[in-house]
Amino acid sequence: MFDYIYRLLTRLSGGKPRKEETTMVPEDAHLHIIIVGAGLSGLATAISCATSGHTVEVIEQAKELAEVGAGLQITPNASRLFNHWRLPSSLWKSAAEPTALTVHKYTGQILAHEDQFHTNIRSKYQAPFIDLHRVDLQQALFTRAQDLGVKFHLNERVDRLDFDSTTVYTLSGKTYSGDLIVAADGLWSKCRECFEGRKDDPLPTGDLAYRIVLRAEEITDPKLRAWVENPECHFWVGPGAHAVAYSLRGGNMFNIVLLVPDNLPPGVSRQEGSVEEMKALFEGWDPVLNQFLSYVDTVDKWKLMHHGEMESWINDKSNLVFIGDSCHPMLPYLAQGANSSLEDGAVLGGLLGHMKSKSQLPEILRLYESLRKSRGEAIVKETFKQRNDFHMYNGPEQEKRDEIFLSQLGKEIKGAFPSRWTCPEVQPWLYGYDALQEVEKAVVQNPELFLKKKANL
Repeated sequence: MFDYIYRLLTRLSGGKPRKEETTMVPEDAHLHIIIVGAGLSGLATAISCATSGHTVEVIEQAKELAEVGAGLQITPNASRLFNHWRLPSSLWKSAAEPTALTVHKYTGQILAHEDQFHTNIRSKYQAPFIDLHRVDLQQALFTRAQDLGVKFHLNERVDRLDFDSTTVYTLSGKTYSGDLIVAADGLWSKCRECFEGRKDDPLPTGDLAYRIVLRAEEITDPKLRAWVENPECHFWVGPGAHAVAYSLRGGNMFNIVLLVPDNLPPGVSRQEGSVEEMKALFEGWDPVLNQFLSYVDTVDKWKLMHHGEMESWINDKSNLVFIGDSCHPMLPYLAQGANSSLEDGAVLGGLLGHMKSKSQLPEILRLYESLRKSRGEAIVKETFKQRNDFHMYNGPEQEKRDEIFLSQLGKEIKGAFPSRWTCPEVQPWLYGYDALQEVEKAVVQNPELFLKKKANL
C-alpha cells in the first residue's frame, strides 16, 4: 500500500515522467462501457477507458466519422494528454503553433500583444498551445481508439435508455447493454432527454458564428499570405461582435470565426449565409480583416446555443454519466468546449482505471462529478464574461476596458485583464490544469475508496 502511494506521490512531485502504459483493472472491476456519441468527448473517453483496461463500445448516429467543422484551439490543459494517449504523430504534423497572440480593436489598433507566445506557453505549462483542424483531431482519436480495441457502431441513433438493464435501444432495433452508459452525445443530447424524462432542447445565446477556412494558395496578397504561413492568433473586438483568426495545418490554411448577433429563425441551428450580409457586418472594421473576408465565396451561419446547469451528471442507479457538451456546453469565446471535453474523458477513464471492484462504481462516478462539474460550470461562466469584454459597444465601459489594455501594452501583464487568453489570473487556472494529475491526487486523497480490497458483496 505504501509503495503504491509513494509511486503516486513521486509522479505528483514532477519527478519521473508518466509511463505510457495500459492499466489492467482486476477481473472483478472490469466494466463493459457503452458510450453514446463519437465526438471529441466520446472518443477521448473511449481511449481513456480502454487504456484503463475496460471494454468499450461507441454508438454514433453519423454514417461516417467525417465531422463537418473548422479550426480548434487546443490549449495546454488538453494538449498535454495527447502523448499520454499515444495519439498518432501525424496529429502534431497537422498542427500550427501560434508564435504570437494579438488583440486588435475593431479599427485595427493593437490593444494587446504577446510575442514569443509559443515559447512562453511551453515554459509555463510544459505543454503547447496548438491550432488544429477538428477533423484531424477526430481522426487521430478515432484511430487510437480502434488500436485499443474500441468497437464502433455507426449510423445508430438512440431511441431510449433502460436504466434497469443498462441498455441502449436504437431506432434500428438494436440493443447495446453493459455496466455503464456514458452520455457523450452533445448539446442536443438524447441521453439527457431520457435522463430528464422530457424534451430538453438547448437555448439560444443571442449570438451566431460564421466559420471560414481559407487555403494559403487561394490568397494572392503577399502580406495576407504571410499571416497564414507564419502562425499567429489574432482577435478583433468590437461593438456587439468579435472575430478570431489563426493558421491551421502548419500554415497551409487560415481559420476565421466571426461572432455576431443571431438573426437565424427560431428552431434553425445552421443555415447557408449571405457573404454580402456577413461583409456588411464588418464594414468599417480593420482593413486587414476585410481583405481576408474578400476571399470568402460561401459561408454558413451557426446558431450558438447553451444549456443551464444540470443538478447532477449521474443517474440514481449510477449507470449513466454525462460528459462534454451533453452536460456543460460552452460558448467558443475561450475555446474550451473541446479542451474541457477532453479533460472530462481523461478524468473519467483515469478514475475507472483504479477500480478494484464494480461495487465502487457509484462512489467513483460521484468523485468524477465532484472533480469535473464545478470546473466545467465555472468555465461556462467565464466564457460569458469574455463575451462581454470582447463585445462592448463604444462608450465609457469600452473606454475603461481599452485603458486597461493599453496601460499594459508591451509590459508584463498584472492583475485582471480583459483578454483571458493572456490574463495572469485566468490563464493559469485554465491552461495549468492537469487531468492526469487530478486523478492521481484524488486517488491519494481517497485511500478508503481506492486502496481497499475488493468489497464484500
